[in-house]
Amino acid sequence: MTQPILTIKNLSAGVEGREILKGINLTIRPGEVHAVMGPNGSGKSTLASILAGRDGYHITGGEVVYCGQDLLELEAEDRAREGVFLAFQYPVEIPGVNSTYFLKAAYNEIRKHRGQPEFDAVEFLKFVRERMKILEVPEDFLKRPVNHGFSGGEKKRNEIFQMAVLDPKLAILDETDSGLDIDALQIVATGVNRLKRPDNAQLVITHYQRLLNFIVPDYVHVLVDGRIVRTGGKELALELEENGYESIVHGGAVPA
Repeated sequence: MTQPILTIKNLSAGVEGREILKGINLTIRPGEVHAVMGPNGSGKSTLASILAGRDGYHITGGEVVYCGQDLLELEAEDRAREGVFLAFQYPVEIPGVNSTYFLKAAYNEIRKHRGQPEFDAVEFLKFVRERMKILEVPEDFLKRPVNHGFSGGEKKRNEIFQMAVLDPKLAILDETDSGLDIDALQIVATGVNRLKRPDNAQLVITHYQRLLNFIVPDYVHVLVDGRIVRTGGKELALELEENGYESIVHGGAVPA
């Protein structure tokens, strides 16, 4: 059987003395799309942040294995070099930093990590314009400072463009649908779908089923109070949309 990209075993974690994750178990294999759904405060964004290596969280138990490595032992920048990508719920603006220079620096860090020669400016522009065609990204995205002055939809679209350039093994999308109207949602989802391949995987974190109309998951996990209380196929998202989380928790749910 193919080695999983990500294996989470009994992961417990918290912040400032408060326990948030209470024994998460999850396995993601190449080519799979997994969705994690749950109400506010259930631990969804905490899970995403811990996988990406953000500071401030305290691991109290369990393990996370990424492509055969102990992910929790890697610094955030090393996780990024190894192919872990986090699309933020609220993308950060970086005034004064040109998007082209930002992406070129990030991409060349990954190439160096893989033992490949760095791209010069001409090589990178040729490469990045090919990526832009795939996602139908406007040329002016390259000329603007990173996310500065972008609308909410443009910021999310720009993050998917960054994801296309960096080509991660594991993409974690933390409530990418947050604040998007239906047109922007479709544009972002189309970009995500075009980047799916048999050798990568995506972890989609969302409140709402509507995103999963466009990014169709292989598995849906319901996260409530720091625990995955149920796992199913894409139909589970429709059930949640119709009946809410209370029905899953108190309606005879089978633990994952």
